[in-house]
Amino acid sequence: MDWTHYRFRAVWELPAPPARVYPALERAEDYPDWWPQVREVTPVDADTGVIRIRSVLPYDITVTARAARRDPAAGVLEIVMSGDLVGWARWTLTAAGPGTRARYDQDVHVTTPLLRRVAVPGRPFFRANHALMMRAGRRGLRAHLEAV
Repeated sequence: MDWTHYRFRAVWELPAPPARVYPALERAEDYPDWWPQVREVTPVDADTGVIRIRSVLPYDITVTARAARRDPAAGVLEIVMSGDLVGWARWTLTAAGPGTRARYDQDVHVTTPLLRRVAVPGRPFFRANHALMMRAGRRGLRAHLEAV
């Protein structure tokens, strides 16, 4: 088993239709406004940005994210990542009654020497940290959508 490899999935039920959720998720530069653990997003160009993330663990993760797929008709947003994490992440949106079911899938490897060194004992903490971050993101996006 490669202890530096992670696959995550989260499903968010949101109170707005996909046509409203998609633009909110597409504007990564606005994530710090509603997602507390996304501390900073610095656009590089129209398809690329540098994202700094910090959740409960006292460690910043910085990734360069590049748009790989933007398909509003299919409800898919996908990025490829490099930096502290290498891999990809994808949002898939589907209508769910009057709202949206947003599925987040991520497949990454950690690359920083510290995170690689503590990969085995730290794994349960990293997974819990990610779960807490995703819960806060869901709450933040729900509130953002309800306020708009």
